[in-house]
Amino acid sequence: MNTDALAGLDALDWAALRHAYGSAEDVPVMLRDLYRPEKAAQASDTLLTHVHHQGGEICSSAPPVLPYVLRAAADPRVAPAVRRELVEFVGALARSANTARPQHVDPAWPAAWDQAVTLLLPRLVAPEAAIRRAVAEGLAEARHRADEVLTALRARWEVDPDPDTRHQLVDSVGALTPYAEEQREASLGWLRGLTGGGVPAARLAAVKALHTALRGRPDDAYARTVSEVLLGTDPAAWHPDAAHVEWTVLRTVGLLDADPAEQIAAIRNLLAHPDAGVRTGALKAAAEAISRRRSAVPALLPAVARLLSDPEPGHRLFAARFLGMCGHAARPWADALAAMVTDEGEPHPPAQDHAVWALSRLGDARCVPPLVERLAGERLGFADHGTHADGWWTYELGLVETAGGLAAHADVLLPPLRSRLAAASSLGERRALCRLLERWGPAAAPAIPELLALLDTDCAVWALDALAAIGPAAAAAVPRERLRALLPPPSEGWSFEGPALARAYGRLTGDREPALAHLLPRLDAPYGLDDAVTLLGELGPAGAPYVPRLRALLTRHRTSWLPLRVGAALWRITGETHEVVPVLIGAIEPFAGGGGKATRAVTETIRLLGEIGPPAVEAVPLLRRYLDADERPVPHGGWRSVPDDDELCAAARAALLAVRGGRSPQG
Repeated sequence: MNTDALAGLDALDWAALRHAYGSAEDVPVMLRDLYRPEKAAQASDTLLTHVHHQGGEICSSAPPVLPYVLRAAADPRVAPAVRRELVEFVGALARSANTARPQHVDPAWPAAWDQAVTLLLPRLVAPEAAIRRAVAEGLAEARHRADEVLTALRARWEVDPDPDTRHQLVDSVGALTPYAEEQREASLGWLRGLTGGGVPAARLAAVKALHTALRGRPDDAYARTVSEVLLGTDPAAWHPDAAHVEWTVLRTVGLLDADPAEQIAAIRNLLAHPDAGVRTGALKAAAEAISRRRSAVPALLPAVARLLSDPEPGHRLFAARFLGMCGHAARPWADALAAMVTDEGEPHPPAQDHAVWALSRLGDARCVPPLVERLAGERLGFADHGTHADGWWTYELGLVETAGGLAAHADVLLPPLRSRLAAASSLGERRALCRLLERWGPAAAPAIPELLALLDTDCAVWALDALAAIGPAAAAAVPRERLRALLPPPSEGWSFEGPALARAYGRLTGDREPALAHLLPRLDAPYGLDDAVTLLGELGPAGAPYVPRLRALLTRHRTSWLPLRVGAALWRITGETHEVVPVLIGAIEPFAGGGGKATRAVTETIRLLGEIGPPAVEAVPLLRRYLDADERPVPHGGWRSVPDDDELCAAARAALLAVRGGRSPQG
């Protein structure tokens, strides 16, 4: 153990300091263990989880920990992998200090970090490249000494032999340049010089760094460099690790977001690139672009559609999903999609599944026969749940989102679906099939026997929801007493099953008393009261006794679901709009300018304005803003971006017609 490196450790009152798990009295043991080879890796990890935790603050134990960690990180007797992790730990703390609220940063941090920067700068010449990279990344957080650090970073780039480290040095220069005074222009000029020629990887890294340094403002070097490198050089030269080709395309094309025309042109060219990895990245870049801008759809669809015949099965799958995401705009390629839904037309089964989904998004009946086959066979090809993950993973699509809009074809789909429901062995599958029947509503009436058989199972909630959606035919098929017997008594704590069963029972039978008993107490809760408010709205005029309590909730939140639920309930109960419409408009106004923040609550609020009709006419300018924007108001960067935006636009068009005195949204 290196006792000199631990000098003064026991003189500190660690018990008076704190980390994420309480008293820091255990920190000295962690620091000593860094010098014990058999314990060093675990000690490094424990320090990270305790002192840094998940970021967001700098606790009181962080400043005194820094010098001991940095001494260990410079000690050759500590394993290189552990030393790298320790430097990364210091950088993580520095990032947290730069992004956390000031009240969450311990007052001793600035002085400790300044001393740490002094200790880190000489480590830019560490013999291990991985440690040099970690040092360069950490120094990018040294904003208070930006001029000095920038000079050191640029000088090291000139002599460092490791491509990965040179890449990180460029990144760090870009991150630190906005905080420089004397070295700002010199650093910008240096980065621009790197874009002009030389190693392709360095040119692309410089574009990214400029994008960071200039806070996203366009620079002439962006489009020129991206075009010259991505279209004119070997993909293996774009990054020190050739496996990063796909990621490099996606990230680099994303840097052109301030110049949509250049970005679209680059993507179109890259979609035809002979390298499969480049085409993969270009497909994801195309999906990212259309998730952000409506105008990108017609500009990119033809180029993507050509990849329906790509030799790579993953590209064919992605292209089919891309077209499905674009909905009705993909109609010109419906025949090509229809040709993919069989083994003869598409040998890759997951690509077939995506083509089926794409046809269903188009409302094309040619998706029905393959769905019948899947429902009747062993391999369904669709998940029993929906996925809302960001990014461009080609996970299985959900059965409900694939077949939910096919109620017009229920007569053909119901026989295999009913058989599958009766034979289903898992709750997940039973639940998905019940939700699909719920989406079909009255058209699902032939499945009433199968749904009734589930009322005494773990799927009772979803079976009853489906029966409620079917309506009178289902209500007439089972005695009310049997349904009432399903309902557990109200409980004091939160529960899902009781309120859900009571709500579905009330919708099916008209008897709302059990649901009121379960949900009305939630009306006084600080959160989670949406269901209770919705129930009161379903009472209509009979909900009049609750109007004062609803009015008190109307302005509790300015956006999201609560204004919508309370506004809808008040309108359905009172028929009055003067207090409701301004709140509804205010709840969706912040999202009309784009920015990717509009949730489903915005779409549902727009639908409600359409239901209200002419009394909501003051919403017309706002609805027009939603329709006229090029940037999608819904969250970007995922497969649901375009379908969610299509749904929002359809709601806005219908609402415009209704509030101007035309037909209702349902008409």
